[in-house]
Amino acid sequence: MERIIQNNKIYTYFEYQLENDFEKVIVENSDAIFGNNSIYIDIKKRIGKGILTIPDGYLIDYTFPTNPRLYIIENELSSHDPYKHIGSQLLKFAISYKDSGFEIKNFIKKHLEENKPLQLKMVEAIKSSDFQNIDEYLEALIFHKPVASIVVIDKSTPELENVLSQLTMDTDIIQFQTFVNGKNTIHKFDPFNVEVRDFQESKSNKIQATELDTIVVPAQSQGFKEEFINNKCWYSIRISASMLDRLKYIAAYQTAPTSAITHYAEISRIDKYQNTNKYILYFKDKAIKMNPIKLDSKKKGQAPQAPRYTSFSKLIKANKLSEVF
Repeated sequence: MERIIQNNKIYTYFEYQLENDFEKVIVENSDAIFGNNSIYIDIKKRIGKGILTIPDGYLIDYTFPTNPRLYIIENELSSHDPYKHIGSQLLKFAISYKDSGFEIKNFIKKHLEENKPLQLKMVEAIKSSDFQNIDEYLEALIFHKPVASIVVIDKSTPELENVLSQLTMDTDIIQFQTFVNGKNTIHKFDPFNVEVRDFQESKSNKIQATELDTIVVPAQSQGFKEEFINNKCWYSIRISASMLDRLKYIAAYQTAPTSAITHYAEISRIDKYQNTNKYILYFKDKAIKMNPIKLDSKKKGQAPQAPRYTSFSKLIKANKLSEVF
């Protein structure tokens, strides 16, 4: 079992026995998990007519102010059967969602109006958007944009990935774990929209999050030649739901000894990759060779270890890697 050491104290993994206890901790830490540019709606309402379901909550995400999105939340324990429980819940919601739009809008609006702090956040979100009021905002979220989902779970598994890969609804997985030492606790989690949040919080970036349209992937020599160059694709990439319809380009950072971004391609389409909750990106044409954007020799920690986002305009203007992100 995993351990965490902090200040010479060993924290051991805490296994939640009750979903209600797990969910309570998620709600208490929702700002840290989901970010400042989001509103967690802690409300449970039965929706649907023929097929009934009760989501654990909703999230209004306005990371991109003019293009906000609504997510349903499922807080789950890995001890639950991903096929019968998690997959079933999300499928029921996907089926019931369209017929329950006005119902969802009304109870979310009421919840916001009754909760002053959330109401103030909603007012600020509307100010930064293209919408005039809360009714117009919620109608756009619910009726004009596809809903997505977030599964918050103590331990992600291949079985869960397989289940989610079968759904047409875009789904993010957030792994949230707790470690304890006596009465002291440490929470370890994968933040929602972490790549975008990292970009926004970076002191070096000079563009807005709304300009992000390019994903940079680390690639080793053999895979780069076979897939990126010859097959005009790249796969097994984890991409947050909020970025799926924003990505227009992909660039390859070839790892050592090349240590540089050497090629880019325009994206044709993005599909789910096999039985996983990851994606495969297909290119419109052959990858284009560019002047190598080399790793800065005097700056450590710049080489991408996982996919990272940037803007295409920033990419093609960069002379060194630190100017890309």
